[in-house]
Amino acid sequence: MNELKHSVVLEYKRCRGCTTCIKSCPTEAIRVRNGKAAILNARCIDCGVCIQVCPHKAIKSISDPLDMLKKFRYCVALPEPALYGQFHNMDDIDIILNGLLEIGFHDVYEVSKAAELVSDYQRQCITGGVDRVMPQISSACPTVLRLIRMRFPKLIPNIAPVITPVELAAILARREAVEKTGLKPEEIGVFSIVPCSSKVTAALTPDGLNHPVLDGAFAIRDIYLRLLSAMKKLRGQELRPLSSSGIMGVGWAYCGGESAARMGERYVAVDGISNVIRMLEEIEDGRLPEADFIELNACVQGCVGGCLTVENPYGARMRIKKLMKGLPVSRNRFTFKGEDRDVVKFDYELQYVPVFVLDEDRAAAMEKLAKIEALEQQLPGLHCGSCGAPSCRAFAEDVVLGRASEEDCIFKMRERMQYMTGSSDADEYLPAPFRHKKDLPPHGHKK
Repeated sequence: MNELKHSVVLEYKRCRGCTTCIKSCPTEAIRVRNGKAAILNARCIDCGVCIQVCPHKAIKSISDPLDMLKKFRYCVALPEPALYGQFHNMDDIDIILNGLLEIGFHDVYEVSKAAELVSDYQRQCITGGVDRVMPQISSACPTVLRLIRMRFPKLIPNIAPVITPVELAAILARREAVEKTGLKPEEIGVFSIVPCSSKVTAALTPDGLNHPVLDGAFAIRDIYLRLLSAMKKLRGQELRPLSSSGIMGVGWAYCGGESAARMGERYVAVDGISNVIRMLEEIEDGRLPEADFIELNACVQGCVGGCLTVENPYGARMRIKKLMKGLPVSRNRFTFKGEDRDVVKFDYELQYVPVFVLDEDRAAAMEKLAKIEALEQQLPGLHCGSCGAPSCRAFAEDVVLGRASEEDCIFKMRERMQYMTGSSDADEYLPAPFRHKKDLPPHGHKK
């Protein structure tokens, strides 16, 4: 089982401690202390929301440099279908795939091809009557998997025990490259081209697999300009026919595509991490009994909305749909037999990650919980973020766990100043929005 690691990092020199990020993090994994943000790594799910909202570009995802290709004798690119929506006036996927050969790759294996294989496998499981815990939850988004493992452990059995399309693509691409070149597997580099930080992380620490099947991951944003330049040179030239997937595979790039490829009727497709959390809460409470499949995408509009893409997700989705008009419905079927069928299955069952546990000793945990609730009752409940925590509840937890002091709350500080000065008025120590004293009348009113 893999230890949770992360690709999202903070660049301290750029951070100004503005607290924008702490309000946006869905797992409350960021604090601001001593004027700088800090990430609580145990809680981070690499969703990349903080990367998108930081006004100072102080948070980023560390992906691999293209120089990694030099370490291998033969390199295969695994482009995610979200890549196809990043280019204006694109009418042929082969231009993109041939462009990848021009920037240093020896071969290309489309992730959308593997997506069609996964979709067909899932359809076979449905028609074959394979026992499943309902509703099934998609395993395609690494962020969602980590979120469930941390915050919704009761729903772990609902996760479809199937590896992601990019992982299946990596396994099959390496096999094909070995057969084609005669090289050893370790001499072949297999790299994904990904739209988000969670897939960068998953390339090195995959959920459900004992060992990584990828040698690295390149962000779409990092290779975009170089690829665009190579594609322009290919205009008018004869292209190698590399595209090998259809509508069902390419459609995985946006929300609803995976569900459509399963060809089921009772499904729900959700995008945006806040909506995902609300949906998981409903499933956990048993309020969605009629659905048999839940597709959850942490990014808005699905993978096209990843934090490492270049284009607006709505425009990218439009371009992908235009590209799909000239494609067949599907080009790939899952025809593996016997033990080979297990290639798409997890190596192990996903486990609960207890990052929100207050103490391993239950009695101690209950005592800390009581202290947290008591302190929370003393706080103003404004969730202003001035203390560096995203909410009063989170601040109370930080104090009890020794990560903060009560005086970090400006309202607690006011009480302390009142006590020290013997004065009942310490509003001057607070930021203007939180002062009790009304220096100015409300807008539109006279004194």
